[in-house]
Amino acid sequence: MSGTASSRFVRLAETERPAVPVVIDGETVEALAGDTLLTAILTHGKRVRRSEFGGEARAGFCLMAACQDCWVWTADGGRLRACDTPVAPGLSILTQPPGTPWPSRG
Repeated sequence: MSGTASSRFVRLAETERPAVPVVIDGETVEALAGDTLLTAILTHGKRVRRSEFGGEARAGFCLMAACQDCWVWTADGGRLRACDTPVAPGLSILTQPPGTPWPSRG
């Protein structure tokens, strides 16, 4: 799991931590124990979500849970900040509010 040319982050170190499966927009991906959800998302794509105000790609901003830029959703409509939510087995999130089409990860 080192990221690809199509991801925003490429993992260069700390690759020996245990893998943690996480579901993002219906696709199971592997994060590493200790990663935030933001790291897991951006290791597998170029953005966290699209802005609800104009559709622009958003990738997080402040990285300390203050700016509102990294909101993601649970299937039941709950919201999480990806920058301060640790990955956990069984975690399943949507990068758009429930009921909207899943975007491509690019």
